[in-house]
Amino acid sequence: MKPPSEIPHADSRQRLLDAATDVFMEEGYHASVDRIAAKAGVAKQTLYNHFPSKDVLFGEVARRCTASILVPLDGDVSDVRESLLRFGALFRVKLLGDEGLAAFRALIAEVGRFPALARAFYDNGPAQTARRLAEFLERAMQKGAVRRDDPMFAAQMLLGMLGGVERTGRLCGQPGLAAEAEAQRLAHIVDCFLLAFAPERIDR
Repeated sequence: MKPPSEIPHADSRQRLLDAATDVFMEEGYHASVDRIAAKAGVAKQTLYNHFPSKDVLFGEVARRCTASILVPLDGDVSDVRESLLRFGALFRVKLLGDEGLAAFRALIAEVGRFPALARAFYDNGPAQTARRLAEFLERAMQKGAVRRDDPMFAAQMLLGMLGGVERTGRLCGQPGLAAEAEAQRLAHIVDCFLLAFAPERIDR
């Protein structure tokens, strides 16, 4: 590793963000800036050259976490089940995985300190994921692949099924599912959702 004085400006900023993300996820907002600087391999003054305060650094980490939890969704509704399985698998990794849980713990504990940041995290993360899913389901409804209903209600229902009590259990220290059991669980969730929103039959 280069001595702190030799680390390029842009590289030291990236090192600090990487280190701060790790440390804040482990210890929360009360983590020491000395530890963050040491983990990044830079001087403490270098940290303050990039981020004028610990609050600003925490905010940057929170924004990075927001971007990392967004889940893309294929716009193709030709196979709704397959699209929802892909979406659900990635969503559950981000929601129930160790990194996602650590980010949630760190951010939710500081809602009182950073209310605007918490709102931005929700609007640009979970709420945006729900909007994207609702838009996909609305297209599927227009095509007749799923029953017509309020697409946002349907999206929120599916997201609740994909996380729900399992997230609470993981936050409380319960282990995650093994790969085979996880795949079966996801398929069961998606199939139950599609059964609930199955297109209405038209008798001829």
